[in-house]
Amino acid sequence: KLILLDSLLQEISDYIMLVHRLCGGGSLSTLSPLRSLTPRLTSPHIRYNSTDSDKPAPTKSGPLEKMFGLASNTASPSTNRWAMFAPAFCTHVCLGAPYGWSAISAQLTRENGLVASAASDWALDLASYPMSVMIAAGGISAAVLGKWTIKVGVRKSLAIGGLLYGAGFCVASAGVAQHNVGLMYAGNLLCGIGYGCSYTPPIQALIDWFPDRKGLAGGIVIAGFGSGALFFTPMMNMLTNKFLSLPTYLGNSLDIVVEGGKQFARVGGELQEVVYATSGELLKLPYEGLAEGFYVVGSGNTGVSAAMAAIGAMYAATVVTSAMVIKRPAPGYLPPGFTPPPTAAGSGANVHVDNLFKTPQFWFLFSTSTLLATGGMGLMSVAKPMIQSVFADSMPALVTTSFASAYLMALAAGNLSGRLGWAAISDKIGRRNTFHIYTLGSIPLFGCLPYLIGQCVSNPTGPLAPVYLAAFCGSTVAAISILGGTFAVLPAYEADLYGPKYVGAIHGRFLLAATVSTIVGPGLLLNLRKVSESQALADLLSKVDPSIFASKFGVDISSAPTLIEAKTLTISKLMTIMPEGTVDPSPFLYNNTMYTMAGLVSVGAMLHFMVRPVNQKYFEKE
Repeated sequence: KLILLDSLLQEISDYIMLVHRLCGGGSLSTLSPLRSLTPRLTSPHIRYNSTDSDKPAPTKSGPLEKMFGLASNTASPSTNRWAMFAPAFCTHVCLGAPYGWSAISAQLTRENGLVASAASDWALDLASYPMSVMIAAGGISAAVLGKWTIKVGVRKSLAIGGLLYGAGFCVASAGVAQHNVGLMYAGNLLCGIGYGCSYTPPIQALIDWFPDRKGLAGGIVIAGFGSGALFFTPMMNMLTNKFLSLPTYLGNSLDIVVEGGKQFARVGGELQEVVYATSGELLKLPYEGLAEGFYVVGSGNTGVSAAMAAIGAMYAATVVTSAMVIKRPAPGYLPPGFTPPPTAAGSGANVHVDNLFKTPQFWFLFSTSTLLATGGMGLMSVAKPMIQSVFADSMPALVTTSFASAYLMALAAGNLSGRLGWAAISDKIGRRNTFHIYTLGSIPLFGCLPYLIGQCVSNPTGPLAPVYLAAFCGSTVAAISILGGTFAVLPAYEADLYGPKYVGAIHGRFLLAATVSTIVGPGLLLNLRKVSESQALADLLSKVDPSIFASKFGVDISSAPTLIEAKTLTISKLMTIMPEGTVDPSPFLYNNTMYTMAGLVSVGAMLHFMVRPVNQKYFEKE
């Protein structure tokens, strides 16, 4: 009765106050006797059977707040926890688009020339780094915004992240259309911020739903991220073909003027820049009906810009829709029949995120994860152009543009299967043993690649050549599965070491490993490749006949550096005038990179042996 009277008096008081204010009244001192009853009725001597003290503070009203506010995050008891995989997985499929970036990186190097790189076109490194920008910005954003995502809830952080992510693709699209690399990178950066807002909340939600299967829950969600290229690659291929316009063909024999390394031809009474595409280069292109010869620069369109805008809109719609569906369980949720195991720490179950950097386990596991991911990130950044550069010239009937796209999708499938398979395995054998397999297994995977390339290229028509090619593809897919498995198992490994309470924010800190590896991996690979390419060009120029060179390119061989800078002179073009029996160095440009990756993983293996359980002093006290 006292409880009912207390509630009734409070409602009467609030109602009178509201009516008085609406009527423009002043102070309501007459309510003071009525209000004075409330503290007496709420005296600590009176026992309550209700849980009013646990009710959340009043929140803002409105349709957006009802849809994405904190109150909307908590699921009802009847919610099927397995249904939460759908929005979480779809979100991560969208966020995993950077893994498929190499599907368009080669096209970006021919945005103006289209059939071959023009002088104004971007180099392969500039066209490949957007993957690094997006994943690096995403890792940093996830670390910085980790506490914010917990504060605003999974729904709001996903909705905001999805809008930023889609908008980033549209800005990058404008950068490609205007051929402004800074604007494209700004769009990639915006994508990364959106990715940082959206990455960890679904993982945290699913780990909360599945405390009995943390490894599987984290693995399935992050598998979506690893499979992003499975959607991005075919969708971008379809969209770019839809928006494509081929360049103007001028013929195979023209009077060419060379200025500043660029080639010009007279078209309609005016000199226009042209590029020459060899038959070998045309075989690597996804276009039909093209003939060897000269094409007018800027007369065609790869369709990449329009395709990026379209796919950005798809991604934004998907992530925002997922935000409307996903929910977290009520605090303290345990699935039927599950009893949480006692904590190994004894005095507390969780390490607060503020203490994370104080633990040596973070630095050992962070370094191991970074070194493991570096090689895989490098492979993913150049997968499609790499497979064509290494094998297309020696095995043109087999390694076509379709094969290159299928190879990229196979890597994406390896990323996906690694995230699912290794996560399930880690639940059986433990996270530490799983990481030992990663580090020790990656060494031979990277180390054997130069040997497989050499065996395949040295006798491309032999009966074992397809076997060596299959072994190369299988080894790289296995290496990518370890990349995916590393990030799939990390959340559960973090929960094992630090407790599950702050795993969302803690994982945001560990995502900095992805940031470092996505910068170091592609950067190391592309720079080592550039050094090897420069050495190969210098070696070929020392063997070519100067008179034949002058006849082919219209300038003396001493002008070769200018031609190289303008992209007029490449290894493939130079090979057309080399003496019989000259070995094409293109397949071996990545050898030094592969050996370097094997060495880095060896260091990671040693560091991981130093990961031990976290000291009890870092855990929260109960």
